[in-house]
Amino acid sequence: MNFPVTRRHSVERRSAAQAVDATRWPHVATPPHASRARAAVAEAVVRGALARLPLRVHLAGGSQLGLGGPLLNIHDPDAFYRRIGVSGLVGFGESYMAREWDAPDLVAALTVLAGHAADLIPGPLQRLRNVWALRQPASQRNTPAGARDNISRHYDLSNDLFALFLDESLSYSSAIFRGFPATWQRLETAQHNKIDRLLDLTEVGPGTRLLEIGTGWGELAIRAAARGARVTTLTLSAEQRDLARARVEAAGIADRVSIELCDYREATGTFDAVVSVEMIEAVGEEFWPVYFQTLDARLAPGGRVALQAITMPHDRMLATRDTYTWIHKYIFPGGLLPSVEAIDSTVQDHTGLHTVRRDGFGIHYAETLRLWRERFTERADEVDALGFDETFRRMWTFYLAYSEAGFRSGYLDVQQYLFTKGASSAGSTTRDAGRQLGGSGR
Repeated sequence: MNFPVTRRHSVERRSAAQAVDATRWPHVATPPHASRARAAVAEAVVRGALARLPLRVHLAGGSQLGLGGPLLNIHDPDAFYRRIGVSGLVGFGESYMAREWDAPDLVAALTVLAGHAADLIPGPLQRLRNVWALRQPASQRNTPAGARDNISRHYDLSNDLFALFLDESLSYSSAIFRGFPATWQRLETAQHNKIDRLLDLTEVGPGTRLLEIGTGWGELAIRAAARGARVTTLTLSAEQRDLARARVEAAGIADRVSIELCDYREATGTFDAVVSVEMIEAVGEEFWPVYFQTLDARLAPGGRVALQAITMPHDRMLATRDTYTWIHKYIFPGGLLPSVEAIDSTVQDHTGLHTVRRDGFGIHYAETLRLWRERFTERADEVDALGFDETFRRMWTFYLAYSEAGFRSGYLDVQQYLFTKGASSAGSTTRDAGRQLGGSGR
């Protein structure tokens, strides 16, 4: 399925009462058909789950569910149950896009759901997951050709769109704040804190040969080159490459930075340091060994690798790794979040790298996402002017809120790893960078 958005074309704004554009959003415009039996089972399961949660669920018609907490309004219960019965979590997200349910505090409601992700579905149905859960399509496998398409569908949407809600550094990964509360005015500094920390871990300085896997819009490469490093940075997004090149040229360091439209598997050369920031999430489980083997192969003996990765609990990764979700369909096709255990075992079994340290700082990502979401909401008119309609805005708002809720609930975390190549370190260390850098953020 192609991403259902027309890029850079102006569209008429619609009121919330108007229908979803069926040409752009065929699976959102009309709820799927469900047999009576399937719809009845879905309603029973969903009502049972909501009744046990610390939520206040108001259904059209006056009935209520939940134990009290954040409010969730279901405007069209029949469509809501049908979508979930046919499409599971894909249907849950599409129902929000279709305005069939809403929440005054969307993050709070989704945080409750994320915190109970493991027990929302009854045990007997969990064991039958392979029967009822949607499976990831083969077309989203992250082969070299598939990865290019998957990356393009997200990152080639529009540089102007991302610039509307990211800070001036155009960093699209978790910042690290020096204290809380996090504010928009502090975000760019916090993003530089994150980048500098990665460059410090890998000891990047004058003359360092640095490979970056996943360019983004070039901020890490720019800061590394400013230290005197010679940087080769790889991306599969043509939009990102073009803007990153322009930013590098504007910074006057084009002689020290090479930006290549290149799959990580095609990388060549030997480097003193390798950095990869939140790129492993797009690799796919079957290619994790190749990804880490590439880090190992490209690194000179005695070199250092810094990796920033979003992680999820290992048991949930195992349970859901083949499931096709709303995020796969609309935001990150082919993606899968690893667990700490999966990273550790892949590195140990497939490389000569040694884990020196790992720092977790999930609450910093929750705050980063909050700032992005608030900025995106504030600039809704400018999003419209770029040609993205109201359904797209609801989709993107749901994505940012859904992600933030994952970190606030503790279901998701983000890690910075340091790996070395050569003699094993005396022992790895694990730290909570959230506490280390000052403040829980709650």
